[in-house]
Amino acid sequence: MFLDRLLVNDLRGTLFTIAKDVKIQVEFNPAKVQAYRLIGYENRLLQNQDFNDDKKDAGDIGAGHSVTALYEIIPTGMKSDVKLPTLDPLRFQRSAETVADAGGNELMQVKLRYKLPQDNTSQLITQTIQDDDLRADPSTNLRFAAAVATFGMVLRDSEYKENANYDLVMELATQGKGEDQEGYRGEFIRLVEQSRGLITRK
Repeated sequence: MFLDRLLVNDLRGTLFTIAKDVKIQVEFNPAKVQAYRLIGYENRLLQNQDFNDDKKDAGDIGAGHSVTALYEIIPTGMKSDVKLPTLDPLRFQRSAETVADAGGNELMQVKLRYKLPQDNTSQLITQTIQDDDLRADPSTNLRFAAAVATFGMVLRDSEYKENANYDLVMELATQGKGEDQEGYRGEFIRLVEQSRGLITRK
């Protein structure tokens, strides 16, 4: 089973690149989101101006691979204990109040820039996300991704983990396991169980 995954799936995705220098840029509507935080990827962040610079290297995506990025957001108008940075008002740019009508029901815009393996010039895909596009019931994929991110914050004792613990990780991972045809999610759940057991024995 392990060798099948390694030789058929993992190795194939490494050998066959379908897109290179893949960059993702997300812009939130300030009328909807007052603050946000990208979870992870601290070592892969680019400057805003680097997004359109084809000379800047970025990550590659292989056949069968997918990339997940999680953002923690604070909706505009919601009170939060998170200490937000204080910024002086901008003189030459519009404030959140003036862009409310311009954004309408738009929550965010996602831009993806990539190069085909044989090209040196990037292509751009743009997608706008509306409030109505959000699902009240998270998918199994999102639940599992949240479990992995929570596990990382618990292990690092992140200042953002709040009340998160191993029990929450197990709950999210179990709900997000789904069919798990290749067994990766089951292996993750066993890893969390072992970690929780080690902590309990201390």
